[in-house]
Amino acid sequence: MSSPRFYALDALRGLAIALMILVNTPGSWQHVYTPLLHAPWDGFTFADIVFPTFLFVVGAAMFYSLKTAVLSKQSLWRVSSRALKLIGIGVLLNYVPFSVDLAELRLPGVLQRIGLAYWLAALLILTVKRSYLPFVAVALVLLYWLALVLGGGELPYSLEHNLVRQWDLAIFGAAHLYQGFGVAFDPEGFLNTLPCVVAVLIGFGTASFLQGKQQHHALRLLLLAGLVLVVLALLWHWLWPINKALWSGSYLALSSGLILLLLAALVWCIDIKGWTGMAEPLKVYGTNPLFIYILSWLWAVLIGQLIFIQAEAGSVSLYQWGFEQLALVFPARLASFVFALLHVIGFWYLSLLLYKRNIIIKL
Repeated sequence: MSSPRFYALDALRGLAIALMILVNTPGSWQHVYTPLLHAPWDGFTFADIVFPTFLFVVGAAMFYSLKTAVLSKQSLWRVSSRALKLIGIGVLLNYVPFSVDLAELRLPGVLQRIGLAYWLAALLILTVKRSYLPFVAVALVLLYWLALVLGGGELPYSLEHNLVRQWDLAIFGAAHLYQGFGVAFDPEGFLNTLPCVVAVLIGFGTASFLQGKQQHHALRLLLLAGLVLVVLALLWHWLWPINKALWSGSYLALSSGLILLLLAALVWCIDIKGWTGMAEPLKVYGTNPLFIYILSWLWAVLIGQLIFIQAEAGSVSLYQWGFEQLALVFPARLASFVFALLHVIGFWYLSLLLYKRNIIIKL
C-alpha cells in the first residue's frame, strides 16, 4: 500500500527542533559532553548534524507548500516575505536583550541563514524544471568549491585565509561577525550559504521522492542513497576536509547521508512497523518548530542575562543557578546535559499545549 505522506518526515522535523534545543542549551558551556560540541574546525561530531537536519526538514516542508506553485507575483511575495521575516527576527535575536552595541551587533546567524537558504531554494524551485534541480544542486556545490580553491590562496580551507571569511569581512565588517574562533569568522556567513541551499533542496527532493512510494521500496532507496553519500564524503574528505564552519562539500555529503539513514530508520520504525508511540511526541514537537526555536532563544536570554538570584557567592543568573543546583546532585557534565534535557522536555510540553489547541504559529 502506498502512503500519501510518510509520518517519518513529521517525526524527523520534531527530532530536529529537540536536538537544536539540546545542543544550544547546556547548563554550562564549560561542561559539555564532546559529541554535543561542534568540531573546532575540520572534523565531525554529533552536534554537527543538527542544523543540516533542520535545513533538510525546511526543504521537505517546502515540497508540500510549493508542490503546485508556479512563479508569479503572489508566490514570489510569499516566499520573499517569509525569508525577510526570518532574517529580520534573526538579527533582532542577536540584539536581544537590547544592550548590544550596534557597532558590534552580529549580523549573520541561524535564522538569517535559514531565511536566505529558504529564499534561494524557493526561487530555484519556482524557476527551474524540477527534474533539473539535482544538477543545479551539484553545480552549486562544485562552483562553491571552485570559488574557495581559487579565492583562498595556498590555504583555501584555513580559518584565516578562506574566501568565506574574506567575503564576510568585506560585506559585514569584522565587528559584525562571530568572534568565537579567535578571529572574526562567521559559520553562518554569506558565501557558505550556497551549500545550505543544497541541503534545503535535498530535503525538498527527498519529500518529492517519497510521495506515493511503497514504504519498503522507499526504505531501500533511502538506505542506498544515504550510504552512497557517506562513502562519497569519506573519500571527498581527502580533497576537501569535512568542515561544518565552511560547509564543505564533504560535510554536506556526510550530514545529508546520515540524515537519509536516520530518516530510513524512522520510516522502518514508524511507517513500516507502526511504532506510533515514538512518532506522536516528535510530531507534536514538529508542529511549531521555528516558533519554539525562537522562544527557546528568548528564554535562554531571559534567564541568562535578565533574571538574577541572590546566592552565597553573590548574584547569579537564573540560568547559572539552575545549573549549579543540578551540579549538587550530578557530575558537572551530566548536570549540564540534564539542564539541556529539561529544556527539551519543557518546550515539548509547550508544543503539546499548542498542538492540543490546534495553534500553528507561522512566520
